[in-house]
Amino acid sequence: MMTTADQTEIDNFAAVSDQWWDQKGPMAPLHAFTPVRIDYILQATGRFFPIKTVVKPSLAGLKILDIGCGGGLLAEPMARLGAEVTGIDVTAPAISAAKIHAESMQLAIDYQVITAEDLAASGAKFDVIYASEVIEHVADRPLFIKAIATMLAPNGVVVITTINRSLPALVFAKFALEYIVRLVPAGTHDPRKFVRPAELRAEFAAAGIVLDDMTGFAPCPGGGFMPIGSLAINYAASGGFR
Repeated sequence: MMTTADQTEIDNFAAVSDQWWDQKGPMAPLHAFTPVRIDYILQATGRFFPIKTVVKPSLAGLKILDIGCGGGLLAEPMARLGAEVTGIDVTAPAISAAKIHAESMQLAIDYQVITAEDLAASGAKFDVIYASEVIEHVADRPLFIKAIATMLAPNGVVVITTINRSLPALVFAKFALEYIVRLVPAGTHDPRKFVRPAELRAEFAAAGIVLDDMTGFAPCPGGGFMPIGSLAINYAASGGFR
């Protein structure tokens, strides 16, 4: 789920890779979070590219990169909407799980065990690049962001979802999830790597990318997540070369 990450965090995700598609397993929070993430990615993409909608949105003709794709929870919906999807992760068991599930769903997704930096060095370019719940695991954010900028098409869009470095996030996104309700394995998050919105904007601006939209997320009373105005805990950001 990450790039240039600490080996301990890679091992944490590798240990649960065979449970990516179990909606009641350790990935349950990501499953609950997936619909609002897809909605935001489509909204952000629609700001940069015309999305044809007949029965459902069409991403046909767009090349999409899913960085830290894990088992493919976001890559598969993007592929179903017609995009040409590449999913990368440094956790080999996760990629293995993603390939098996995509094949069972008859979806053609290019999954690779590779870092964003190595893929960028290959000259690959994409219209849409997203890294969802990934950047808070990255050891060298400027290097990671530089790789994204290198791979982004001139008129492309970047989408990031992550966790704010705030007291509410420390309480709810770290301690509550890991040690109270135990929805994710203990040690999944290092709160020192949580990213404040202003920091994220500044670091992307240094790479030439303007993050001109930010939206907060919060749990819905009946389950799942919804967009909100506050960026205090979970939030998304998007933008491009502007």
